[in-house]
Amino acid sequence: MSGVRAVARIRATGDGRGGTALPVLESDGPLALRRTRGRGSEARVVLVGAMSGPLGGDRFGVEADVESGARLHVGSAAATIALPGQVKDAAHYDVRLRVADRGELHWLPEPLISANGSDLYVTTRADLAPDARLVLREEQVLGRVGEEPGRLTSRFVVRVGGRVVLDQELACGPGAPGGWDGPAVLAGHRALGQLVVVRPDFNDSPAAARVLGEHASLVPLAGPAALVTAVAPDGLRLRRVLDEALAVFDLR
Repeated sequence: MSGVRAVARIRATGDGRGGTALPVLESDGPLALRRTRGRGSEARVVLVGAMSGPLGGDRFGVEADVESGARLHVGSAAATIALPGQVKDAAHYDVRLRVADRGELHWLPEPLISANGSDLYVTTRADLAPDARLVLREEQVLGRVGEEPGRLTSRFVVRVGGRVVLDQELACGPGAPGGWDGPAVLAGHRALGQLVVVRPDFNDSPAAARVLGEHASLVPLAGPAALVTAVAPDGLRLRRVLDEALAVFDLR
């Protein structure tokens, strides 16, 4: 018995009138895409999970292409919860983002929760042209209230103009390499997140490194990008820190 396979797809293009059109908005299985009211030239899409999961053995994917001159904001209606299933294989959730020159993407989903007994591999890859813009938030919560987490492995890669500016992987939970919960990594915290901002003006004026609160920091990357990383006791406090980081970039 195998799990569910589903890939949802979005393509955003300029509509010729200063706005953004969505010629492709393709839902699949449990991944439902809904267009909502946009702001100015920006189109907005919400990802709605039509069933529980991903469960063991499931393979979910979301692909978004933003063409030149288009502006797209993608969020989700609720948190994604990785759960154990009848299939003992790991689940996979792959996100593929591509942004062309003069395109802009805000990818701001709700958190991913790793429930006890689950095993999930998450991969996020963002490929940007040199003059593209990106705001991407990733939040992960290890376990629901009062429970131990499942195993969660996360890979995150960002390329600008074909050049890698960020490539990192973190494994947490049962069976992960030792030390993931130690003082040099999570130090007992159960919520972790990051915010990546890419914009061309960072080529001339890189973001300045700074501390954001007690357990968060902002650092410039090797390219027109900046990275905020944070840990917190829970998802609510993690969101507050990342919202403060958005304000630093004047993005709230």
